[in-house]
Amino acid sequence: MDLISKHNIVHRYEKRKLLIAVNCVAGLAIFFFGYDQGMMGSVNVSIDYGAYRMNYGSIDDENGQVVVNDSTLQGGIVSVYYLGTLVGCLLGGWIGEKIGRIKVMAIGSIWGVIGASLQTGCSFVDDGYSPFVWRFPIAFQILPLLFLFAIVWFFPESPRWLVKVGREAEARYILGRLRGEDEYGLAEAEFQDIRNVAELERKSGKLNSYFHMLWDAMPKKLGGGTSGNLHIGRRVQLVIWLQILQEWIGIAGVTIYANDIFSQAGYSVFKSRWIAGINDIFYMFSTLIAVFTLDRLGRRVSLYWGNIVMGISMFLAGGFSRLAQNNPNDESKRAAYGAAGAAFTFVFTAGFGATWLTIPWLYPAEIFPLQVRAKGNAWGVVGWSIGNGWTTLLLPTMFKNISEKTFYVFGACNIISIPIVWALYPESNQRTLEEMDLLFAADSIWNWDAEKTFARLKTENPDLVQAAKRHESVVSGLEGGMGGRKGSSGRGMSLIPGGGEKKIGAGSDSENGKGDGNGGGEGEKIG
Repeated sequence: MDLISKHNIVHRYEKRKLLIAVNCVAGLAIFFFGYDQGMMGSVNVSIDYGAYRMNYGSIDDENGQVVVNDSTLQGGIVSVYYLGTLVGCLLGGWIGEKIGRIKVMAIGSIWGVIGASLQTGCSFVDDGYSPFVWRFPIAFQILPLLFLFAIVWFFPESPRWLVKVGREAEARYILGRLRGEDEYGLAEAEFQDIRNVAELERKSGKLNSYFHMLWDAMPKKLGGGTSGNLHIGRRVQLVIWLQILQEWIGIAGVTIYANDIFSQAGYSVFKSRWIAGINDIFYMFSTLIAVFTLDRLGRRVSLYWGNIVMGISMFLAGGFSRLAQNNPNDESKRAAYGAAGAAFTFVFTAGFGATWLTIPWLYPAEIFPLQVRAKGNAWGVVGWSIGNGWTTLLLPTMFKNISEKTFYVFGACNIISIPIVWALYPESNQRTLEEMDLLFAADSIWNWDAEKTFARLKTENPDLVQAAKRHESVVSGLEGGMGGRKGSSGRGMSLIPGGGEKKIGAGSDSENGKGDGNGGGEGEKIG
């Protein structure tokens, strides 16, 4: 393939080896993302940073730690990070559509290097004093970014983007290398699916914009409802609020303000930092639980048991922290209560890693139609940014004014989340993307109505079951709205406004494949 650089690894590797290489680059980006988010936990407790540089606290001579005097300033410094992610997720997606995924990753890497350099170097303006304890964590961000910038040029571009800009030969070649010569037919089917979806996006481009997706939830008299019975706006609201709930159940406080939490439990500054680090390692390994439980239990049940475990843990962690503070002169009791409070913080972290960490990120990819799936994921990041920004701004003030009772707020949010998920969030596990369209066909926002409508539509249209098994679209035809390709069979329910022949049913004007080349296909099984 002459159009792709001879140094690109797509020429050297194929199938599993190529997939592993691509995942390693993605893993490096995710490593930076996680490190960048949690970095402020160690920076915030630095004496030089908090007391001298940012002036939001003073030094406690008795225990040598920073006492926060201006909690609003401390929270504002941390939360401004999430203002950047809020803008960046939408701006990055828009730029990526124009210049490609590889180039936008390279631009993002350089942008991050510039930001980390400014963070690290600005305080030299003062008197040149540079405490290693907080400057190094900030500067360390530069290393993975430089490495990412250096290697990303040797990796293949997204086949989906290549098709959208008319570079179909390159897309077909990359898909062929990912599948291997022995699975050429499957690679070709994926290529056809990607091309069909790209055509859908072109035909319904205006209705697929970020604005139309969000405004779709408004009443028709205000210009909403443009997606008809697909109810894209409702799906946008669900993914945004699921991400906001994810932060308010307590993880933002536990990761970013872990040192404050363990200090409130009676531990010294040094011990608090060590325990916070061990908790992060425990957090990492707890995510492996999700590998074995998410598909077996489903998304809703996993969220339920996560809320129960985390809610109980937060109430108990708060109670034991109070007991530790009530016994300052009894070293044995204070240590015992502090250890119990820390232990339940560990339990909370494990419960979150096994459930709520992954599901809010999976859910957007599972409920949106293919033609708006990428933008649906972006709306999830918007919700994540709002939730994190909101909590990190308020948490210092909460810790200062209500101390360990902040844990009770987190516990209450976990309990409240259970009926919210039960009432509003349909199960997406083991359902095809076509079935998800039927699940959201109900005009009611309530989950039980969605399930009743879904069951009725499948009963009235038995061809739908076979259509999904054949990887055919159950939302056929596209004339004036969002949806699938023109088709034949069905029993008359329109999912798309102004569609003429828009009906639920099997049928396609082309032979559908097994995936979209990016983890999904029109008959893709979710889970």
